[in-house]
Amino acid sequence: MSIDFDEAYEVWMHSLLEKETNPKVLSRLENGLEHGTLEFLRSVWFPVMKNFNHLQPEWEVRDFHNGYRYLDLAYLPGNGVKGGIEIQGYGPHARDLDVRRFKDLCWRHCLLTLDDWIFLPIAYLSIKDEPKRCQQLVLFFMGKFIATDVPTSLNWIEAKTVRYARRIIRPFAPSELATHLRITDQHARRVLHSLIDQQVLHVASGTQRYRTYILRT
Repeated sequence: MSIDFDEAYEVWMHSLLEKETNPKVLSRLENGLEHGTLEFLRSVWFPVMKNFNHLQPEWEVRDFHNGYRYLDLAYLPGNGVKGGIEIQGYGPHARDLDVRRFKDLCWRHCLLTLDDWIFLPIAYLSIKDEPKRCQQLVLFFMGKFIATDVPTSLNWIEAKTVRYARRIIRPFAPSELATHLRITDQHARRVLHSLIDQQVLHVASGTQRYRTYILRT
C-alpha cells in the first residue's frame, strides 16, 4: 500500500526529533523546515523517491574557520559518501545580494566540494515552475550514489545503458550510446526500445523516429 507525503513526512520528522542529540540542530528541527525545503520534498523528492531514507535536514557541518554551517538537506547513505542539497531562494534578499554575501555563498559551495560533498543547489523558482525537470535532476543526483543499483531483470547491456543515462544530465541519442558501448547504432536502438517497453526510459524527442531518450521519472 502506498503512503502519502504528509503521513511519510510526519513519521520521518518524528523519528528525527527522537534521535537528535545536538541541541542546535534539534532547535532548528523543532522550528520546522524552511518553506523552500518543504516544497522541494513535497514536489520533487518524494514523488520520485517515495521515502526519506538517509536524508537529514539541517545537517551541521564545520567550515574552514572552525564555525558551523547548516545544509538544507544532507543525503548520507553510508560508506563515507555524502550529498548536500540546498534550496536557493529568490526573494528581495536574493535579488539584492551584496558582494560579501555573494562571496560567502561561493565559498560555502567550494568548501563543501573540497570536503568531498556531492553538492546539488536547486533554485526555488525551478521547484515551483519546473518540478518534473527537478525530479529528473534528483534521479541523476541519486545515480551518483547508486550507479550499480539497477533492476535485476535487465541484461548486462541494458544495465550499462541505465548507468550511462544516470551519469549524464540530459537526453541522449542512440549514436552516443552506441559510441559509449562500442556497438552499432541499430543495436543501440534495440536496447533503447527494450528499456522503453520496460518503462525504464522514455522518449525525450521525436515522434515517427525517436531521436533522444532519457530516464523515466
